[in-house]
Amino acid sequence: MKVIVDLCVVPIGVGVSVSKYVAECQKVLQEAGLEHQLHAYGTNIEGEWDDVFAAIKRCHERVHAMGAPRITTSIKVGTRTDRDQTMQDKIDSVTNGNL
Repeated sequence: MKVIVDLCVVPIGVGVSVSKYVAECQKVLQEAGLEHQLHAYGTNIEGEWDDVFAAIKRCHERVHAMGAPRITTSIKVGTRTDRDQTMQDKIDSVTNGNL
């Protein structure tokens, strides 16, 4: 099943800046070959359900390995059965006025 996820991984107990942890999660997503798009407060990811959630697990594993004792993660998940839809399709629908 295809899924689009909005992911926000927040390491706790590592100080104020978390950019190096976010960068590590981006590497995980690239290694997984998943389409993803960073935004100001998270990352949108699209792909097969199992691949996306396996990558999210790897993000947690890598961030813990970097020394973060705790992580809190917010995840929004969307699926469709009526048609295939990409992240770009959703953006185009709004920007092109196809409401």
